[in-house]
Amino acid sequence: MSNLWAVLVLASCLVAPMRGASAAESGSADRVVVHKAEHKLYLYSGSQLLGEYKVQLGLSPSGQKEREHDYRTPEGRYYLARRNTRSDYFLAIQVSYPNKSDELRARKKRWAPGGSIMIHGFPNAPKHPAAYYQSNDWTDGCIALSNSDMVEVWMRTQDNIPIDIYP
Repeated sequence: MSNLWAVLVLASCLVAPMRGASAAESGSADRVVVHKAEHKLYLYSGSQLLGEYKVQLGLSPSGQKEREHDYRTPEGRYYLARRNTRSDYFLAIQVSYPNKSDELRARKKRWAPGGSIMIHGFPNAPKHPAAYYQSNDWTDGCIALSNSDMVEVWMRTQDNIPIDIYP
């Protein structure tokens, strides 16, 4: 755990907000956008693009997440809900899936909507070589980044900002 904190402290020095600076000037994002077809996550402050990151998605990434265990990454507007440094993956930020429309859609079909959708890094106990995680969709529906990109996203975002996930 001490190595994780050292990485976070170093990263915070690189992207820490400057006193009196706007979010864009300080490098803080006020919105996250994911384009599933592009396998990209974008951080924005207002209309200014702050960062672009390659992502891996659920094992079955096409289409809207409808229920638990469908291996799809959800689509729609959500919010970053909470952070977990003790995840099974290198850092994790929870996405507020399911929202009310997700729950209603699942309830109509008598399905459980699922949950625990996260933005996270690679597994702490990998079962495959690193190249597998970098080039394949491998999550249960989460949005995965390289560990170094995850540190940057972690440091440049805060809870309760919107995340828009597009097909």
